[in-house]
Amino acid sequence: MAADSLSKLQLLQRHIRTFPDFPKKGILFRDICPILKDPATLTAVTDLFEEHVRKNYKEVDLIIGLDARGFLFGPLLAQRLGIGFVLVRKKGKLPGPTLSVAYDLEYGKAEAEIQEDAVAPGQKVLLIDDLLATGGTLYAACELMRKQQAEVLGCMVIIELKELNGIDRLKQHSVFSLVQY
Repeated sequence: MAADSLSKLQLLQRHIRTFPDFPKKGILFRDICPILKDPATLTAVTDLFEEHVRKNYKEVDLIIGLDARGFLFGPLLAQRLGIGFVLVRKKGKLPGPTLSVAYDLEYGKAEAEIQEDAVAPGQKVLLIDDLLATGGTLYAACELMRKQQAEVLGCMVIIELKELNGIDRLKQHSVFSLVQY
């Protein structure tokens, strides 16, 4: 890894806070809010994602951001790459005709949806979120892409919680994480 990339990763790691027992007892919550507060760190995260995409994917049509923190990083990356950005939201938050998928969370159940016309069949997409835990949300988003006949090139996250084995649910997809715990 280049020295510049390593220094950006170190900056990122210094800006992730840990909160024990949030949102419930036994959960060790990794907080990315300090990344957003610091312009240099936010730029470093965007730089690292951009470097990964440009190195590994010659053709990408859309960045797909997952509700809600994928919305923070996805548009910045899409703008840098000169491509579009699409939202995957919690059920009931998007107007017009939508497609939805139900999935399990670390501590509950949810449904994700996308507007029917958001992604065209055959488009090449990359999914982005802040965290990979059990993999439920990213898996649901991949299922939405399958329903829309898009080609999922890969998934990207800032943080991967390895002990929760979320990557196992995404075996058929490439997963890139900046930081692992």
